[in-house]
Amino acid sequence: MKLTHSLRARLLWFLFAAIIATACAQAVIAYYTALTEANKLFDFQMQQTAMSLRKGLPISSEFGRKSIEPESQEEKFDFVVQIWAEADGRRIFRSTELGGLPRQSEIGFSSIELRGARYRIFLTKDSDKFIQIAQDLSARQDLARTLALRTVSPIGVLVPLLLLLVWWVVSTSLAPVARVRQQVASRTVDALEQVNADGLPDEIRPLVQELNLLFNRVRQAFDAQRNFVSDAAHELRSPLAALKLQVEGLRRAQNDSTRELAVVRLGAGIERATRLVEQLLMLARQQASASAEVSHVPVDLWKVLQLAVLDTAPSAKARDMVLRVAPGQSCVLPGQEEALRILVRNLLDNAIKYTPVGGTVELALFVAGQTLVLQVDDSGPGIAPTERARVLDRFYRIAGTEGSGSGLGLAIVHTVADLHGAALLFDSASGLGGLRVQVRFPWFGRPAA
Repeated sequence: MKLTHSLRARLLWFLFAAIIATACAQAVIAYYTALTEANKLFDFQMQQTAMSLRKGLPISSEFGRKSIEPESQEEKFDFVVQIWAEADGRRIFRSTELGGLPRQSEIGFSSIELRGARYRIFLTKDSDKFIQIAQDLSARQDLARTLALRTVSPIGVLVPLLLLLVWWVVSTSLAPVARVRQQVASRTVDALEQVNADGLPDEIRPLVQELNLLFNRVRQAFDAQRNFVSDAAHELRSPLAALKLQVEGLRRAQNDSTRELAVVRLGAGIERATRLVEQLLMLARQQASASAEVSHVPVDLWKVLQLAVLDTAPSAKARDMVLRVAPGQSCVLPGQEEALRILVRNLLDNAIKYTPVGGTVELALFVAGQTLVLQVDDSGPGIAPTERARVLDRFYRIAGTEGSGSGLGLAIVHTVADLHGAALLFDSASGLGGLRVQVRFPWFGRPAA
C-alpha cells in the first residue's frame, strides 16, 4: 500500500492508529492489573479461610465421611476445603466430593494441574491437623476479565468520540492551508500579488512569507524584462533606421570618395548601435541583480577604481585629456565588484565624453565621517541644477548636448548605487568649473593600512 503524501490524511491515520493502539494497550494493562489484584485478593481470602478453620473442627470419624455436595454437576465452588489429621494422615473433612485434591507437601502457596484444570492451593498446619484450601484459577481469570471489561467499557465509548474530535481538529487546523492552495491554484500566469497569510499556523506562515518574497522578486524580474524589451524596441528603432539609410547610401555611392564617406558613416552608426545595445544589456543586468538580492562580498573600492581608470585611459588619451587620480588607499566595503567597476567606468566615460577635447577629469576616493565618497570632477559644461534630477532617467539627454551618448550611463550608475545603498549627488566642480559627481557609500570601517 502506497503511503499517502497528504499531510491531513497522514495526520489522521497516525492519530487514529495511536488512539486505537493506546486503547488496546490500556485494555491489556487493565486485564493484567485486574488479574494481579484478583490473585492478591483470593490469596488473602484463602489464608483467612484456613486461619478460621484452625480451631473450629474436632477430629472425629464422622467428619471424614461428610462433605458438602453441589446441587448439580455444573455448579462450582470458589474454594475447596480439605482437612487431614496429623497423627495418621486421615482426611477428616472435605467441602465437596468433587474436590478430592492430593495434599501438598509444602506449607504455603503452590499450584498444580489436575483433570485439565489448574488450581491454586494454600496449605497450613495446626497443632493436630493440616488444612488445605484450593481454588480453580479459571474463577480468578473470569473475575479479571469482568473487572477489565468494566474498566475498558467507557474507553470503548469514548474512542469513537475522540476519533471524531481529532478529525475535526485536524481538518479545522489545516483549513487555512487549503485556502492558500486555492489562492495559488486560481491565479493566472501574470498574477504575482502577495498571498494572504492571515490565520495560518506558525509552521506554515514562514513558507507563505517566503513565497510572497519570491513573487516579489519574480515581479521585479518581469518588470525589468518588460522595461528592457520596451526600451530596446524604442531606442533601437532610430539607430537601425539610420544604419539602413547608410547602407543605401553606400550602395548608391558612385565614386571612391563617396563610398569611403559612406563606409565611415556606417561604421560610426554600427558603433553607436553596439554601444546602445551594450548599455541596454548592462542596465538590464544591474536591474536584475537589484531585484534578485544578490549577496555582497568584501570589495576593495580603491582597486576597482584603478581597474576602471585602466579601462577608460585609452578614451581619455584619444581626446588628448588629462585623467588624474588623487592619492588614496584601500577601502573595503560589502558589494559586487563587477557592478562597482561598471559604476566607476560609466562616471569616467560620461566625464570624458562630455568634456571638450584637451580637458581634465579628476577622480578621488576619500572618507568623510561615516561615508566613503567616490568623486569625479571634470572641466566640461556641467549640468544645470534644474536638469540634475532628470539626467538619471533612462534615455534622457540634455538639449543641445554634443556627443553620441544614449542617455543610459547615469541611469546605470544610479541603479548600481541603489544596489549598494549609496547616494548619488551632483554639484559644480569648484576647481575645474565643470560637473562634480559624488557617490556616497555608507562606511563604518577604516581604510586599510
